[in-house]
Amino acid sequence: EWYKGTADAVYQNIDLLRENGGEYILVLAGDHIYKMDYGKMLATHARSNADMTIACINVPLEDAKGFGVLEVDATDRVVAFDEKPANPKPMVNDPTQAFASMGIYIFNAKFLYEQLIRDAYDRNSHHDFGQDIIPYIINKYRVQAHRFTDSCVGALENGYYWRDVGTIDAYWEANMELTKVIPELNLYDSEWPIWTYQEQLPPAKFVFKDEGRTGKATDSLVSGGCLISGSSVSNSVLFSGVHVADYCDLDGAVVLPKVKINEGVILKNVVIDRGCDIPAGMEIGVDLVRDSKRFYVSEKGIVLVTPDMLGQDLYRVK
Repeated sequence: EWYKGTADAVYQNIDLLRENGGEYILVLAGDHIYKMDYGKMLATHARSNADMTIACINVPLEDAKGFGVLEVDATDRVVAFDEKPANPKPMVNDPTQAFASMGIYIFNAKFLYEQLIRDAYDRNSHHDFGQDIIPYIINKYRVQAHRFTDSCVGALENGYYWRDVGTIDAYWEANMELTKVIPELNLYDSEWPIWTYQEQLPPAKFVFKDEGRTGKATDSLVSGGCLISGSSVSNSVLFSGVHVADYCDLDGAVVLPKVKINEGVILKNVVIDRGCDIPAGMEIGVDLVRDSKRFYVSEKGIVLVTPDMLGQDLYRVK
């Protein structure tokens, strides 16, 4: 059945975890962007003889309403936890900040299995780590806090890089940050590279240099396999295999893989989902009232376009 909560998502895969063995289990959130040395967090967990360790950051008090807020003792042992409180409790040494969970956990494997099974049979549970598992165990077992500042990679002058991209606005903003001359997230760091699957594709190509029909990109990231034909791309992020036909204008566009943008299209402050085929002459992000009748428009005016919104079948795209 569908996952009921974060804990249930792990519980439904418990056989795979057991099959692969291991003394510890690292649980990560899927909608966060950051660089972290998990080995240092694991060292904190082992050194403190914890049953569970939670990675934590300082967040502004107002923002803490969307986080799990912790209280710790002098040894950083968690003594209280409140999931998404209406009135977050400030830190003792800084009343403007709260100490918040990042949704990154390390468990002793056997302990995690026990808690997941117990929670699965609790009919009153939401089957969620923040709402159920953590509040249940903090008074019975040792839960340790690990400060992200102790394990973040590429620390900045003003702290560290960490983004929650769980909303369309946050996702778009995080991509736009990458188009800056010196972005806070360094994708070109050879000492701590980002490893991911890279399809073997030809280099990005820009064609035509005619008046009013020049293939170009400025302040943008353009991936392999992209073809920009006689169009202008600015302040945008194009994933792999994006084809842009003549006389298009893209500004503030996040375009996912395998998208085809036909002739004369205007895209402004948009997120275009994988596999979309944007019809010739379409304008998106220019008139938000019109866009809202067909597409999703976020609180900050970012337009999300998916294949089904265009009446297209995503699965036709290989």
